[in-house]
Amino acid sequence: MLRYNTCMKKSILITGCSSGIGYETARYLHEHGYDVYATARNEADVARLKQEGLNAHQLDVTDADSIDTALKWVLEQTGGTLYALFNNAGYGQPGALEDVPLFALREQFETNVFGLHEMTRRVIPVMRAQGYGRILQHSSVLGLVSLRFRGAYNASKYAIEGLCDTLRLELAGTDIHVVTLNTGPIRSKFRDNAIVKFEENIDAGHSRFRNEYDTEVYKRKENKEEKDPFTRDADAVIGKVLIALEKKRPAPRYYITSATHILAVLKRLLPTSWMDAVLLKI
Repeated sequence: MLRYNTCMKKSILITGCSSGIGYETARYLHEHGYDVYATARNEADVARLKQEGLNAHQLDVTDADSIDTALKWVLEQTGGTLYALFNNAGYGQPGALEDVPLFALREQFETNVFGLHEMTRRVIPVMRAQGYGRILQHSSVLGLVSLRFRGAYNASKYAIEGLCDTLRLELAGTDIHVVTLNTGPIRSKFRDNAIVKFEENIDAGHSRFRNEYDTEVYKRKENKEEKDPFTRDADAVIGKVLIALEKKRPAPRYYITSATHILAVLKRLLPTSWMDAVLLKI
């Protein structure tokens, strides 16, 4: 069986590189010797990434043809191999579950879950053939605990947890490592993009939660910026990505930010009713 030559330049395909964690990770790894293949859904973002010196390509993870084209592009440049996939693409759909239309829930899963699954499925044969690989899956603290008005996003991240846990078992005995990244609050455009989805898909004016939305969606976004001690910069994620890529046997999962560590511990220790009381105060 082939093994990865540590002297070789490690190749990594990253989804969702238009901004935030994907962008910062792609740029960092590129600057530190990785063979980075950065992808984004919008052509304008791809053009910008190329102007910045990154090897970039358009990729919409909800489109099978787009996945085929992007993966072919990568493999043509790597000679048919791929050291790592970082499934980073995703977004949040805020809104109380009773206000989230079915189409919006489907769209949330199409990107966050089904796109991640299809990308993973397409690279596994490549990694099996070469005998090694790393698959990094971007989950969240909200794949461990739930917050109200985040039901669609919570559900998508809980689904990722199930996929990751199962895939690890199915790849046991191989040198293909599945790593789950449970990120907490990170400074990025994530909240801005979530507000856009909220305004597109939620009829807030006719919701029984319309007054709470002002505090729990809009003002929460404002309060989670520079003054929030729990919100970290993207380098907190990059540090764990490096460990997942470079450690001989990476851990199955990495908690990122103190908020994730604290809530994960409380979830294990507290009765459900007590945990609910904690989460209602966040």
